[in-house]
Amino acid sequence: MGRSAKVERNTRETQITVELDLDGTGKYDISTGIGFFDHMLEGFARHGLFDMRVVAKGDTHVDAHHTVEDTGIVIGTAFAHALGDKKGISRFGHFMLPMDDALVLASLDISGRMYLDFNADLKAQKLGMMEVETVREFFMGLAGGAQMNLHIRQMAGQNTHHIVEAMFKATAKALRMACAIDERIEGVLSTKGVL
Repeated sequence: MGRSAKVERNTRETQITVELDLDGTGKYDISTGIGFFDHMLEGFARHGLFDMRVVAKGDTHVDAHHTVEDTGIVIGTAFAHALGDKKGISRFGHFMLPMDDALVLASLDISGRMYLDFNADLKAQKLGMMEVETVREFFMGLAGGAQMNLHIRQMAGQNTHHIVEAMFKATAKALRMACAIDERIEGVLSTKGVL
């Protein structure tokens, strides 16, 4: 079965299923009912080389908030489950990704402790039907579900679409680095012996 997981989360606001293979080739099947969010998750899977299937149904007649946030939680949880005991993983990852005018840094530690530092100036209010303020909520959910320390920092950029897309891709690339197995690591990469 390898490093893969299937996670489901059902509430009165959302019903979400995520299937994730950490050692894939970037294949994806994404359906959240929010076009721009689908586009971001497709880029996340492709550039992280994660095989990912996401089916989310939520109260999008209210707004995108619950669907975006809860999908982040479930994807993060799928990462945690797929990593299992975290033996041999590099643990830390970082990537600085340019996208036209935008430049975004993502740096993370799969530490077993959740933290998000999100520093960006996102000028647009909406991208398609997705409220821009939900971008931070996605990454908060992702960091919480995966129990990782995640820093996202906008270094340059004016176009909100470019900045947000750079965030998703940079985070995927950093996760790819952190999830990579290093044969030299015995157990987990921690002096405490656990992550």
